[in-house]
Amino acid sequence: MSLVVLAVDDEPPALDELAYLLNADGRVAHVHRAGDATEALRVLRDTEVDAVFLDIRMPGLDGMELARILRRFARPPAIVFVTAYDDGAVDAFDLGVTDYVRKPVRAERLGESLRRVAGSRPVPAVAPAAPSDEPTIPVELAGTTRMLPRSSVRWVEAQGDYARLHTSDASHLVRVSLATLAERWADAGFVRIHRSYLVQIRLIAELRLTGSGYVVSVDGIELPVSRRHTRELKDRLIRAAKHDWTR
Repeated sequence: MSLVVLAVDDEPPALDELAYLLNADGRVAHVHRAGDATEALRVLRDTEVDAVFLDIRMPGLDGMELARILRRFARPPAIVFVTAYDDGAVDAFDLGVTDYVRKPVRAERLGESLRRVAGSRPVPAVAPAAPSDEPTIPVELAGTTRMLPRSSVRWVEAQGDYARLHTSDASHLVRVSLATLAERWADAGFVRIHRSYLVQIRLIAELRLTGSGYVVSVDGIELPVSRRHTRELKDRLIRAAKHDWTR
């Protein structure tokens, strides 16, 4: 069978090598790439893959946390850990991973993992997407009231008693507090990351530790994550993935 796989590693040289070796195997039809677990989840929301070749030690969500999420998918991909360390082997196989490959990766060893993956994969069934209603928010634009789809809002910024809604190409000031939006939009995937910021969790491209604390990246823009919200954000990332793939 032709396999679609996802390679995940936070070190670019290691990711390049892994993707190259996977592409060189005749059983692999396509290799998707991700630089961390959060980016991997974004790929997996849009693409069905047969296997995830995954580093363990990564910033933000580590490989073990991602593997626990993948185990809860309605159609979980095979998981192959690719790591320089032995200390995660027991936990890895408790999670039911298909293989555990040590770095530096050899083509022959990776080929054995692909053989195991190919032998374990069922024929995938694709379920049709369910239609959903689209909530809208009235905003003022050049003297005209426009109904803005909530799904177009990427993140929200507090500005006193107002909130600024940021879309991919504009921003709109509305007279509602950030706290009110955080409460009303929680079920739509918006998560509070700071007293001044609310973010659509599915659009978070990166959760990264800097010298001044954690930040998230949305559309290439870095937003701060307060210390009190860091643990909650990680938990929400995990819960959001579980909800998307087990409903």
